[in-house]
Amino acid sequence: MTTTDKMTVEIWSDIMCPFCYIGKRRFEAALEAFPQRGQVQVVWRSYQLDPELKTDPTTTVNQMLAEKKGWTQEQAAAMNARVTDMARESGLEYHLDHAVVANSWDAHRFSHLAAQHGVQDQAEEALFRAYFTEGKNTADREVLAAIGEGLGISRAETLDMLSSDAYADAVEQDVVRAQQIGVRGVPFFVLDSRYAVSGAQESSTFAGALQAAWEARGPMTTMGMDENSCGPDGCAV
Repeated sequence: MTTTDKMTVEIWSDIMCPFCYIGKRRFEAALEAFPQRGQVQVVWRSYQLDPELKTDPTTTVNQMLAEKKGWTQEQAAAMNARVTDMARESGLEYHLDHAVVANSWDAHRFSHLAAQHGVQDQAEEALFRAYFTEGKNTADREVLAAIGEGLGISRAETLDMLSSDAYADAVEQDVVRAQQIGVRGVPFFVLDSRYAVSGAQESSTFAGALQAAWEARGPMTTMGMDENSCGPDGCAV
């Protein structure tokens, strides 16, 4: 690899995945210290933990988890408390008691729209913050339009896109590719199509992967196990 080559880091995630926001922060810390950080391009890929999830602002995250996992609400609350503590260690403020249970399909389409405007990473940050910190309904089109306006995307463009089937194929292609490369949970980071990091690993793991991917050529190698990630059956914590 020459010093002029861009290295692409693809990140599969879902808006409702608590480890994905934590993983974003840990990866960002590693990237900030990476000497070639200016030559790294980050691309967010779509992954739905529960494609059939119904948006329901009247249901709490604890109730949703308890029903899905067969837990008591106390068990769900305890797990969310542990995740909240982990998020705090990364400088994030989670308010999962106020999070709105929302299907992420439109949020993923919005992320692809933001990519066309060159603000996808900022859009992902805003979506995570809206869900985990601000208690906003990330399936609400007016919420997404407001996020878009904050990023320089006109409200009309966002609403027009959401009223169509735009970027549906892009979301589906991301999901299919995740299946093809063996993604079992998110976050899942693929660096230059050579190295993969599964889960919200420590920043040191991301730093090692960035350096290895920058220097090496060869088949994709996965670094880290599947802990601190979320899959269709739930989150491992």
